[in-house]
Amino acid sequence: MNNLLQIGQIAPNFLTVGIYKNRLGKIRLSDYHGKKYVLLVFYPANFTSVSPTELIQLSDRINEFRQLSTQILAISVDSPFSHLHYSLSNRSQGGVGKLNYPLVSDLNQTITKKYHLLTNDGLSFPGIFIIDKEGIIQYYTVNNLLCGRNIDELLRVLKSIQYVKENPGQACPVNWKNGDQILYSHPLKSKIYFKKLYSDKYK
Repeated sequence: MNNLLQIGQIAPNFLTVGIYKNRLGKIRLSDYHGKKYVLLVFYPANFTSVSPTELIQLSDRINEFRQLSTQILAISVDSPFSHLHYSLSNRSQGGVGKLNYPLVSDLNQTITKKYHLLTNDGLSFPGIFIIDKEGIIQYYTVNNLLCGRNIDELLRVLKSIQYVKENPGQACPVNWKNGDQILYSHPLKSKIYFKKLYSDKYK
């Protein structure tokens, strides 16, 4: 694909219709600029096998995202009415029930195309974008259609992105979690971290 999105670019804006608390409403990505981070979650389609497991867990852990000032928007190529049916369907039957964030409709596939996630079958690849308060893409991943995503890892990455934005000159090393040792982005200062970590292991 040409003109693939890159980290540091402004996320493509969109205006569409979504379902939240069983009500239709307009959703515009730019409305969150200056207010919240956005976790943009693309999933193949309603009633597919892996999607409800991800969507339900994201909803169950909504408070962890809210504490990080992050809005979740889940997008598929389904109609708003399909989203409504999906939300009203019992989880034991493959539905998602009541979710704590909007399901966004991309029936004409415009948004999915903008984010380069449209499959040859007209579905969406499972893509995730973390967009900061300035509307800039800070992270994205794309999964196999049948491979579920890890919510713990999403939260870890989100926290690390927010940490380095709030602490210029610092960086988060491998497997970093809140409270772990940080390192510096400057190559000379980073030697302090390397000395502590590796001096005893590799003498």
